[in-house]
Amino acid sequence: MERSMLFRYPVRIVEEDGAHEVYVRDLPEVVTGGSTPTEALAMAEDAIEVAVAGRIEDEMDLPAPSAVQPGEVLVAVPPHMAAKAAVYAAWKRAGISKSELARRLGRSENEARRILKPRHATRLDQLEEAARVLGTQLVVGAEPV
Repeated sequence: MERSMLFRYPVRIVEEDGAHEVYVRDLPEVVTGGSTPTEALAMAEDAIEVAVAGRIEDEMDLPAPSAVQPGEVLVAVPPHMAAKAAVYAAWKRAGISKSELARRLGRSENEARRILKPRHATRLDQLEEAARVLGTQLVVGAEPV
């Protein structure tokens, strides 16, 4: 059985010359930082979301987050983008076309394409339906911050 994919990536913040630089092993294209660790973490969340959206737009694979190492913290992809990413990853694993996804959903191909567009405001019930026809389910959780 395949394990679920949570979109929380390990982030390392390194202080250098008064700035706090962010490094994300799984998403090397993330380049950001801040003047404080708190600002750097906020910038990391934004940059990770942009990286995930960019990979979806370019139809690239989304890396599974690595295990957190000492000195790293986990940064979650914002919930709506995480739901989009989960559906996208399931679609990629299924190896089907967007036309086939549309057929399985009983919708037009344009509607299926919008479901896979990272910045399109797809309703949660539509993402749940897409996940279901791809043989997966979306799971929502909450954790202390």
